[in-house]
Amino acid sequence: MTADPPVSSQKPFKLDAAAAAARREELAEILVDAVASGASVNFLWPFELPDARRYWDRIIARIAADEILLLAVENGGRLVGTVQLLPAPQPNQDHRADISKLLVSRSARRQGIATVLMQAVEAEAQGLARTLLVLDTETGSAADRLYRRLGYQVLGIMPRHARLPGGELADTTFFFKHLPDGSR
Repeated sequence: MTADPPVSSQKPFKLDAAAAAARREELAEILVDAVASGASVNFLWPFELPDARRYWDRIIARIAADEILLLAVENGGRLVGTVQLLPAPQPNQDHRADISKLLVSRSARRQGIATVLMQAVEAEAQGLARTLLVLDTETGSAADRLYRRLGYQVLGIMPRHARLPGGELADTTFFFKHLPDGSR
């Protein structure tokens, strides 16, 4: 019997709407885990599986409508991380996309999963001729440090932008990154 390779060496893959629907429960579990760990991903604890399922139902519909691209990483046949790419729909912004909901299960953190997901989502963006990526996160968080390490530039910091689980308001850092334009 061979051991699974390190998770960070496993290749992220796209989930279309049907695949995402089939793995909805795993997606919901990853989201609940992220919120429970205090991740700044728009939800506050307590956050239960029914809430997460409703969220993923909305996202799956948007995947089916080609509004969102969902990438995932699995280990041992279970999803352990995801990230979303939201190409801007405006004709004058056909070069831009938002990155959203970079989620990694607590049990799989510190193994390079977030980095490989971000590298993969950047490659997908380039394949869609999206050369300007935009995202935001809680200032000073682990995600903030990750994005800086991956070459994202700070656009600015909005003070008291998002509520934390304890009720206090935290600053949010807005980032951007220009990707090489090899497709146009």
